[in-house]
Formats: sequence, C-alpha cells, structure tokens
Amino acid sequence: MKIPEKMKALVLPSPGVFEIRDVEVPRPGPLEVLCRIGAVAICGSDPEIIHGGQAGYWPPYYPFIPGHEWAGEVVALGENVQGFHVGDRVAGEAWKGCGHCAECKAGRYNLCRNYACPETGMRHYGFQNQGAYAQYNAYSIKSIHTMPSHVSFHEGSLVDTAGVSLHGIELTGLTAGGTVAVIGPGPIGLTAMRLAKAMGASRVIAVGRRARLQAAGRLGADELVDIEKQDPVEAVRSLTDNNGADEVFEASGAEGTLRQAIRMVKPGGRIGLLGVPNEKVMEKIPFKYVCRNEIVIMGVKANPNVGGKIVSMIASGKLNVRDLITHTFPLERFAEALDTFENRRDGAVKVIVEPNGEHSQ
Repeated sequence: MKIPEKMKALVLPSPGVFEIRDVEVPRPGPLEVLCRIGAVAICGSDPEIIHGGQAGYWPPYYPFIPGHEWAGEVVALGENVQGFHVGDRVAGEAWKGCGHCAECKAGRYNLCRNYACPETGMRHYGFQNQGAYAQYNAYSIKSIHTMPSHVSFHEGSLVDTAGVSLHGIELTGLTAGGTVAVIGPGPIGLTAMRLAKAMGASRVIAVGRRARLQAAGRLGADELVDIEKQDPVEAVRSLTDNNGADEVFEASGAEGTLRQAIRMVKPGGRIGLLGVPNEKVMEKIPFKYVCRNEIVIMGVKANPNVGGKIVSMIASGKLNVRDLITHTFPLERFAEALDTFENRRDGAVKVIVEPNGEHSQ
C-alpha cells in the first residue's frame, strides 16, 4: 500500500475549535506501527477534550488530534517490531505505560506513575498524545490487538468501550447465576449488561430513563427501572424480593447514584464504578451501612489487559457490539457526528467516524 505524505485529520487548533486539515502522515518509531484508521467511535470524554474543558491537560498542547476508540490496519512497521505484519487488522487501546514504574511492573499501566511524562515512554493516545481522528496514526505495539478478518473495523472500534466494562467486572467480581443491576444504560452500561450475561449472571436490571432505557430493553436487559417513574432503590429491591442485587455497576457518573447503588446491593454485595463523574460530584454515603453490610465499592479506571479478551469475545459471537452502533459519518461530517452524539439525536448510542470512508471496512 502506498502511504501518502499528507492526510486528512480532525485538528484542534485551540480550545473549543476544531477543523479538518491536511497534515503530515506520522512515521512509526521503534516498536511502533503506522495504522490506517478504519473507524473511530466517539467517546463520552471526546466532547470535553474538543470543547476545551481540560485544555492544558487533555490535550497538553495545540494543535492536537483527539480520538482514542479506533480500529484499522497496519500499513508500516517501525524498527524492531516483532509479532505484527503489514496488513494486520487491529483494535486500538488508548493506554501505554512507561513500563518501568511500580504500577506498570505490576501490570496496572492504567495507573502509570509517569503519566504526562512522554519522555518516559508513557502514552495516552487521544488525550496526551495524538489520536485517531485522522486517516493514519502511529501506535506502540503495546497498544494494539490483532483482529480476525471477520471482525469489522466498526466492531473493533468498540473494543475500548467494552474493555472498560470488562475491566470493571473483573475487578468487582460477578456472581454466577446472580442478579446484576446496571445504573446508566449508555454504551459502557450496555456492554457491561451484555458481558455480565455472557459471563454467568442470570438476570440484569437496567436502571435509567428515556431512549437509553428503551435501548437496554431492546438489547437484552431482563428488567427495566425508569428513574422518572420509580424510585430506583425500591424498584430494584422489589425485583429481588428485597434481597438486593448481587452486583451493581454504576455507569452514569451522575450525582446520587453511588448512594442508590449502596442501598440496592445485597449485604456482602459489590459495586463497580464504571462511570466517570464530574470533579464537582462529592457523594455523601451511609458510612455505617456500608461497614455493617460489608459492601465492596470498587473504583474502575480504563481498560488494562482486556483488549485481547474483548476481541476474542466479539470474534466468537459471545459479545455482540454491532447493534450498539446507531450512526456512521465520514470525517468531513464530524460536526454533524458530534452533534448527533452529544444530543443523542435519533436514539444515538454509538456514533462512528470513518476517516478513510466506507470502503475502508
């Protein structure tokens, strides 16, 4: 494949401004590959980055190319690359730790102590380092996972999203044959719902409202709790004969939902915090109730060490992510894609951008 010198990319020239520009195609360094991007899924963190909500940190500089939920094809190899070949189909991961701090050595590279220190080798693509809303980008071989030919780039772009859910389930634990409640049926909540069922839960209760709750019903939830019509704690308690759910996964990050999760989980139950709250959210929790009922509350950050597992589950048919994708746009229509995602137009769940067009699938 002939690699051009220039490419189209979504560039942030300054906080709150974005435009499609012609920029140079990056070159892969040692232990990196150059990938032709087939699909990028808009993540809930992307609007904040694009609108400048954390300018100076995410991103640390301008101009900047965002985007981190992607899949594509390897088109060139950097020095010393082993195990990957030109033509490999791959799903991306946003994180690469420095590899030598205590957390990285323990396999917890999502907690790398050298975050925001690129000179150490740490990378956070689309946040601290150039991202995937472009026709090409270079990635560390530690941040890609090979996909079989029958897994589409669209599906591959959801590996990152599903990985957050799987990491949370692995940290929190899951009761075989148990009941799981999921608060917030957005993309992460929906994949958590499906993974819980695939991994042994017998019943999933989705807690939410409006179009997202309706989507949960279409996509496999066993019970629906409408927070605009019911008290969510009372409803979950009623559906579990007042025992409470075995596990609760909070996937909204909304204020008050942690307190709800504590009250709707069983004694000895476990809570996984998949959602990312606003920094201003400060929860007051029933401290004594948590202690007396031995409730485990597990924080969850990103998706380390699960990308290959998600690819395998998608490839085998154990995890369906295709029907989470509701809209697809070319890169040139990114403004429309972003508006569709942010305002959930036409029941939007996952919105995909194709930097190289439909034919790249």
